Amino acid sequence: MARIDAFLKLGTQQGCSDIHLAVGVPPMLRMNGDLIPIKFRELRDTELESYITEILTPNQSDYFLRGNDLDFSYVSAEGGRFRVNVYRKDTGVGATFRTIPSDVPTLDSLKLPPIVKKLCDYHQGMILVTGSTGTGKSTTLAAMIDLLNSSRKLNIISLEDPIEFVHRSKQSQVIQRELGNHIPSFAEGVRAAMREDPDVILVGELRDAATIRMAMTAAETGHLVLGTLHTTGAVKTIDRMIDALPAEEREQTKGFLAQSLLAVVTQVLCKTADGRGRKAICEVLVMTKAIAKLIMTDQTHQIPSQLQTGREFGMQMLDQALIAAVQAKEVDPDDAFIYATEKRALQKFVTDTTLLARLEAPAAMPPS
Repeated sequence: MARIDAFLKLGTQQGCSDIHLAVGVPPMLRMNGDLIPIKFRELRDTELESYITEILTPNQSDYFLRGNDLDFSYVSAEGGRFRVNVYRKDTGVGATFRTIPSDVPTLDSLKLPPIVKKLCDYHQGMILVTGSTGTGKSTTLAAMIDLLNSSRKLNIISLEDPIEFVHRSKQSQVIQRELGNHIPSFAEGVRAAMREDPDVILVGELRDAATIRMAMTAAETGHLVLGTLHTTGAVKTIDRMIDALPAEEREQTKGFLAQSLLAVVTQVLCKTADGRGRKAICEVLVMTKAIAKLIMTDQTHQIPSQLQTGREFGMQMLDQALIAAVQAKEVDPDDAFIYATEKRALQKFVTDTTLLARLEAPAAMPPS
């Protein structure tokens, strides 16, 4: 058993989401959003590097020794599965292990908005799940793939960096390919997938213009494309898609979004009211003729008003969802306040009054 497995076992027993190992500090666990050190001495450089080297393949070790960061999946001797990032910093090496549950979650267990399940009924177009790092995007996509896998006879091709949840083929065939091991890039992975008779293509991250362009092509040519972006709202997602491609492709990109983008689901993870877990709270955009027109006429700044009034289509603003979750006693009101865009709407629910300092002070009046 690799020595690092002892730390990983402790983390999984505690129910943490991440285990952090870095030189100069003791191992730390991410517990319900908070980073907590465990009772252990500070890790030394050569010590930690030897721990990490034990779990690397020769190719991974060579790549890391050349000064590169590493992303890979790891299964410990205790049976736990982890997404790993290994890096170097000023004091030495470091690693972050994200725990991956052995069972693929369901959309019902995640208690996501009902519209997310309905989106899985589509046969063509693009669905984007967005949010900052660690907000559960991969978990939501895994649950969507599991629903498709369980209910429809499809060829599902998943392109990941690295492979996280392992899907067993049920009604569908699920093919999982990993960046670096099976495909050289996401763009090349999508290009290859389109020659493999796919019904659904999952793209782990739309991280560059080439990947976005290929994913758009796949969505336009009769496939259902699921993907992620590191954006923190529906409007920012649309703007990012438009700005990611060259100026001469701007009109074409707007046309794609208006015709083939099905929905944007943006997530944050809030502490539950009892403090024992976290719950995904979502902003949801569902494409309508009105939103398509706003995109085509460069008026994306008006999309939030469509989200506020689009409940009949399953749409909601993040702040609306946060308020509803606080009123239902599903999430911690202080955590909801931190994630809110318009914080004054949640001010009356706050229990930690020091947070109210985050409210913006009134702008100073200009001199007369």
